[in-house]
Amino acid sequence: MQPGPAHTMSDGVDYVPAKAPVLMGHHFSSIAGAGPITGPIGAAIFGWLPVALWVLIGGIFFGGVHDFGALFASIRHKGQSIGEIISTNMSRRAKRLFIIFAYLTLILVVAAFASIVASTFGATYDDGVLNKAASASNASVAMVSLLFILIAIVFGFCVYRRNTPMLISTILGVLAIVICMAIGMNFHPIYLSSKAWMIIVGIYIAVASVTPVWILLQPRDYLSSFLLYAMLIVAFVGVVGAHPNIDPQLFPAFAGFAVDNGNGMQYLFPILFTTVACGAISGFHSLVSSGTTSKQLDKETDAKPIAYGGMLLECVLAILTLCAIAYARQTGHTAGATDIFAGGISAMVAAIPGLAGLENILYTLLILTYSAFCLTSLDTATRLARFMFQEFWLEPGQTVGDIKDGWKKVMVNPYFATAITVVLGIALGMTGYGKIWGLFGAANQLLAGLGLLAVATWLGNVGKNNKMFLLPMAFMMVVTICSLVLTVKNQIGLIAAGGADWGPWAQTILGILLILLAIILVIEGIQTLTKKKTSTT
Repeated sequence: MQPGPAHTMSDGVDYVPAKAPVLMGHHFSSIAGAGPITGPIGAAIFGWLPVALWVLIGGIFFGGVHDFGALFASIRHKGQSIGEIISTNMSRRAKRLFIIFAYLTLILVVAAFASIVASTFGATYDDGVLNKAASASNASVAMVSLLFILIAIVFGFCVYRRNTPMLISTILGVLAIVICMAIGMNFHPIYLSSKAWMIIVGIYIAVASVTPVWILLQPRDYLSSFLLYAMLIVAFVGVVGAHPNIDPQLFPAFAGFAVDNGNGMQYLFPILFTTVACGAISGFHSLVSSGTTSKQLDKETDAKPIAYGGMLLECVLAILTLCAIAYARQTGHTAGATDIFAGGISAMVAAIPGLAGLENILYTLLILTYSAFCLTSLDTATRLARFMFQEFWLEPGQTVGDIKDGWKKVMVNPYFATAITVVLGIALGMTGYGKIWGLFGAANQLLAGLGLLAVATWLGNVGKNNKMFLLPMAFMMVVTICSLVLTVKNQIGLIAAGGADWGPWAQTILGILLILLAIILVIEGIQTLTKKKTSTT
């Protein structure tokens, strides 16, 4: 078995081998984000049964295959992204189209997650006056998050520069997390507006994107994974201990193929498959697998448990979220995704005899964990966008290190690429990313379809069996195009009604461009696969 790019291209910054548990922590923390929580909550309008079936079928036969395939293909392409795999196996034009699309999608992710984190940290003001009581919970989450970053830096220094045994470092790191959570919940003097936090978050992700992964990304994601594992355990205990019944009046098994949720008619196909996203299959996963994870994989044998296993863990979280929705609707926790998830889980645990006093504490800790999901995915997305920006200027087979001079040297400079990414992402986050957020579900699943297409063409070109990628790829492309057509139709209706701002216009134009992108890349992929099949017969 050949050594991976983490060893052959080790640079101490992006290419750094990591032990399997550490890399699993990074990968799972990065791909999870808020998706496996918000996705099922958004799709719950169709009932719990369609969501559960898609999570199980999609996660096992679509998402796991997609994530593992993207990671392994990247390992065999110098740890470079799906864009470079497309360049090598399809065409340079296809690569550039894909990277433009993926980069713009990542900018939208940065904008959205930065806004979510800032709003989670931000203080509440009533008529310009700080409402300290209403802001205490957010200030607590912010304080814990800041302390968590410091702990991660110390952990990375101890493990990678002082060679402290991993077991000892992990035990001390987990204890430090508990201590910093206790401190943050009782001492949180920082009360800043969401706008101020947006700027601070922008500075943080700019630094995190270019900092060697062993200093912050690896240790922080590894330690934060224990929060995520603890959340899964708490949710499981709540479900088993409370063994709640699902009230069919509040949460039916199946609500119909078309449901009016107050914002117009929503159709199970294709909306279910673009809304659940990370809980079943998500294009963002292929960017993580081929962006940061492949550059840190110590051994090829680690690829399957990390990529496929990480996807299955997300399926578990999505199913637990469905249980939280059912209980939240019975207990009145319906004020947004965080309240539904944290409220449902904490109420279930509190329903277990002897644990009623834990409800408020667990509610706060679950919101903190939700914020940790978002912050982790945020700086990973920034680093991925930086990789995409740099790779756009490379010729097939080139790496960033091969560019020695000229204007391309500036374009592939990591600091320049990061600055462009952060400025665009934070600016969009502060000026209304929500106006085009409606496109994200379809755009994300288009990434999934294109990721599957890239892996299928690579396997076809090297003479390997690629049939397990073709059906998921075809399904996701159909889902994406149908979703985009519906979006464009709805936005044109809003424009025709008059009084529309720039949002419907932007969604219409971008939606049409995404449809064309999908068709062009599918045609190129089919031509590539057909040529290979013809040449081998």
